[in-house]
Amino acid sequence: MADGKLRRMTFRKNARILPVLFAAPLLCAMAPGDMSVAAFLVRADALERLGPLALATPQGHQLKGEVIAAGKRYKARIDADRRAGRRTTSCPPESGTLTPDQWLSHLRSYPAAARNKISVYWAFDALMKKRYPCPA
Repeated sequence: MADGKLRRMTFRKNARILPVLFAAPLLCAMAPGDMSVAAFLVRADALERLGPLALATPQGHQLKGEVIAAGKRYKARIDADRRAGRRTTSCPPESGTLTPDQWLSHLRSYPAAARNKISVYWAFDALMKKRYPCPA
């Protein structure tokens, strides 16, 4: 009887781990900045409960890394367009600040139905277009 109870407990424990194991290859294959807005917000909402300590967690570092990677990809693209003489999608200053509240507010402005289809990178690009439009 105890053996059957142990098997059920082990199965339940493994059943909770299986979705994580199946998702791991997908998450590892994604480039930084490719996380969907929906996934980012789910993780950010869970971390917000921790308050200022959230950034000290591994999950906080991962989310911060997503935003930094999106920013670096964006800057590389803008710089490449400028070097090639192409018109850029936005005209940001060389340096600037973006608070977590501004970023999360922008992400939450997307309709819930669209959040799965938009990556953090494209959301970053859209925010830069909105904040730093090029003069006509």
